[in-house]
Amino acid sequence: MPETREQVLTVTQLTREIREVLEGRIGSVWVEGEISNHRLQTSGHQYFTLKDAGAQLSCVLFRGAASRVTARLADGVQVQLLGELSVYEPRGQYQMIVRQVQARGQGSLQARFEALKRQLHAEGLFDPARKKPIPRFPNVVALVTSPTGAAIRDMLNILTRRAPWVRVLVYPVRVQGSGAEHEIAQALRVLDRAEEYGLPRLDTVVVGRGGGSLEDLWCFNEEVVARAIAAMRLPVISAVGHEIDFTIADFAADMRAPTPSAAAELLAPDAAELIRRLEQAGRTLQTRTSTVLQHHAQVLELTAKGALLREPPRILLEQEQAADEAESRLREVMREHLREQLDEWTARQQVWSAHHPRVLLVERAHRLESVAQSLRQCVTSRMQESDQRVAAREELMRHLGPQAVLDRGFSYTTTLEGKVLTDPEQVAEGTEVMTRLAKGTMHSRKV
Repeated sequence: MPETREQVLTVTQLTREIREVLEGRIGSVWVEGEISNHRLQTSGHQYFTLKDAGAQLSCVLFRGAASRVTARLADGVQVQLLGELSVYEPRGQYQMIVRQVQARGQGSLQARFEALKRQLHAEGLFDPARKKPIPRFPNVVALVTSPTGAAIRDMLNILTRRAPWVRVLVYPVRVQGSGAEHEIAQALRVLDRAEEYGLPRLDTVVVGRGGGSLEDLWCFNEEVVARAIAAMRLPVISAVGHEIDFTIADFAADMRAPTPSAAAELLAPDAAELIRRLEQAGRTLQTRTSTVLQHHAQVLELTAKGALLREPPRILLEQEQAADEAESRLREVMREHLREQLDEWTARQQVWSAHHPRVLLVERAHRLESVAQSLRQCVTSRMQESDQRVAAREELMRHLGPQAVLDRGFSYTTTLEGKVLTDPEQVAEGTEVMTRLAKGTMHSRKV
């Protein structure tokens, strides 16, 4: 007997079974490696290869998931990916469908960031009520940053160009690496007591640096820096990294600037704009001053030409006459007002008299007596009508009742118990019965 031939699968069937095995057995998984061959398509989807020293894995980050990813994707970047393994059937190639992306080691740092943020927020360090206002036109500004970074050059260029009158004090610190957070905190404590150290009196302090990875910016996420910023008497601007970077220092500071350059622009209004506004204010002030002076000059001229200087006695007499007229008008107004008050009082007295309790009681008594009289008449009328109806019914009963029938010569027979008989068969022979006549009854016995 021939052997049973094994089932033959098509390539599509086999590939589909492989996909089901990968998706069912492995599911979601975190993978770590280096990005290479990164491509961003016009559709918004991103394709790249994740590799390490021994292997590589094709990955796809679809547009929907990419909109929620904040980590930077580029060749050479070390990342950690969360996704599901699947198979792209047209090429028979297994790949990872990426859902989340984070920089390598970022997971633990992000957890520390969130924990410290919750702790300090609960303590009130981020409360908006404790935020101090930033001076609009500072005279002396302190920059706490690296003396060799690009951030210090950008800030100095902007401050020099836009506000050359502002004095800038640079406090050099490390902004990256172990121990940098303690240098930053110490710098803030010193600047907060600048006059005690012989330094000029400060208006504002800027603390920050240029962009970098989460690890590079981590010193600004340390608790010692956040508490030093919160304890400052001077207003503090945090200017760390790029616009998308947020640190604990940003929340603790009185103001967050998206970049160091933006912090410098906030502190230094453009000189040309200030000059233009000052010139416009000067012109406005000059115009208003001229208007006021012209008005006063006209008043003085009219006063000099007026009758007050030429005929003082006549002016006084006119004013006395005006005072007398005003007094007469006042008296007339008072009399009219009193008349109105008297009329109003009289009208109210009439209303009160009409509503006096004694008047109301008399009125209610009359109404009650009228209602009682109507009630008595109604009851009498109803009783008369009832008597008439009863008499009529009695007369009808006399004509229709059994007595009237008996008076016409009829009779009826009942048993001794009072049962009316309509058929002789209703009683047995020898039974005594009673016959009712118009006048009396008689007894008989059935035979």
